[in-house]
Amino acid sequence: MNSIGIEDSQLLIEPTAGSNAAPRVEHPVSIRNHFERILTGIEVLADWLTVVVAVNGGYAAYSYLNLGKRVHYPATTLAYISFAVAALFVILLDRDGAYRSGNSLLRIKETERSLRVSMQAFLLVLPITFFSGYQISRWVLVIAMFCVPILQVLEKQVLFVAVRALRSRGFGMQRVLIYGAGSSGRRIFSALVRSPKLGLHPVALIDDNPALDGQEIFEYAYRHGHSIRVISEPITKELIEQYQCELLVIAIPSLGRNKFADAVNVAQAAKVRLAYVPGQAIAEEYWTEHADIDGILLSVFGKPANKWQYEIVKRLFDLITAFALIILLAPVWLLIAILVRLDSPGPVIFKQLRVGKNGKLFSLYKFRSMRVDAPKYGFSPTESADPRITKTGRFLRRTSLDELAQLINVVKGDMSLVGPRPEMPFIVEQYNTVHRQRLHVAPGITGLWQLSADRAFLIHENIQYDLYYIRHRSFFMDFAILLHTAVFAMHGV
Repeated sequence: MNSIGIEDSQLLIEPTAGSNAAPRVEHPVSIRNHFERILTGIEVLADWLTVVVAVNGGYAAYSYLNLGKRVHYPATTLAYISFAVAALFVILLDRDGAYRSGNSLLRIKETERSLRVSMQAFLLVLPITFFSGYQISRWVLVIAMFCVPILQVLEKQVLFVAVRALRSRGFGMQRVLIYGAGSSGRRIFSALVRSPKLGLHPVALIDDNPALDGQEIFEYAYRHGHSIRVISEPITKELIEQYQCELLVIAIPSLGRNKFADAVNVAQAAKVRLAYVPGQAIAEEYWTEHADIDGILLSVFGKPANKWQYEIVKRLFDLITAFALIILLAPVWLLIAILVRLDSPGPVIFKQLRVGKNGKLFSLYKFRSMRVDAPKYGFSPTESADPRITKTGRFLRRTSLDELAQLINVVKGDMSLVGPRPEMPFIVEQYNTVHRQRLHVAPGITGLWQLSADRAFLIHENIQYDLYYIRHRSFFMDFAILLHTAVFAMHGV
């Protein structure tokens, strides 16, 4: 399954009328819907205020830096301008689906959408200024366009923390039963507990395997946080009513037709919604596109799209950014080199063969974080207390400063700033058809997997992040990933 978020892989079946269901006394649907509308209203207002602040901040920077022709705007005029631009921004966000209920992809989608909508708003407002009575400085618009995504990232983080606090107190929560304690079920559990905006609270994992009964399952994360127990019982109307659940998720893609039909009937009898993970045996092995033809969903085999314009822009951006970072961070490189040499004997730069685009081998560079007697090829440490890691290396890995040397790989063209992480040849040799799809694009220093809690696990065990990126990559997504890396992800093992 695509376990990035439940909305990417679920199909909801609404319960039919006429079934006897257990009374919902904690959070009636009307109250929950009212709560969700309030949350959406708060999010719309927060986005509107963020843009107002960005426009006013752009004007303040324009005046302070003495840019352009120094057009002075009265306070009322500036208010009208900022209010109008903010309203346009919110309308564009709404048209792009920003306020629909659903989970964001590690909140990368939100940032990507903000970047894209900022550009759209700028391109719409720019010609309007030529035909309106208000001559808005282009400098103000440009500064605001750059400020909006940054402020929105911070705004969304504050909202995320606030919503998570409300959800933890039970506001607007729906209780969920997950049928299937395998890989798909565990990933859905992790996705739900990490996505408070969804308001879905998994209360139990149901599985037919009696050997799993009572087993405690922890979410996929760096540390053991949320957990859930496995119950080995058949799915029944009484079981759903016992847990007062409103949603049943079938997390077994290979579930037989008869068992699936039984689960659907049980969900209908209990008058709860049902979501399921469709079998993807074909979709996992091949590149597919989906088409809706008169209500018939067709999956069409194909190849990854050749986005040559995007590749050119991406390469230019990689070169300019990598060169700039190498020059700006030269003192940091020197300090790291000194610390590495003082801490343990051996070279400053660690080189290792990795597999790049189309299977091409290249030497990956890192500032050395492990002792020279550590095996050169082996699985990377998953704990900071690993004896192979030096004292300086522990700091470098925690702050990801050891990865700075890979800017050289970016300049050479072996890697990109954003993309799937390159793996060692002995791992790639064990790749199946699905894993080999990672080799269609250039590997990167950072990416979706690096920003996820699943970074605590092996890369090839979390292929869904890379496959999602390869299918949906764009310049705005790359920039969003880099922005999140700079703001939130400057830490490692």
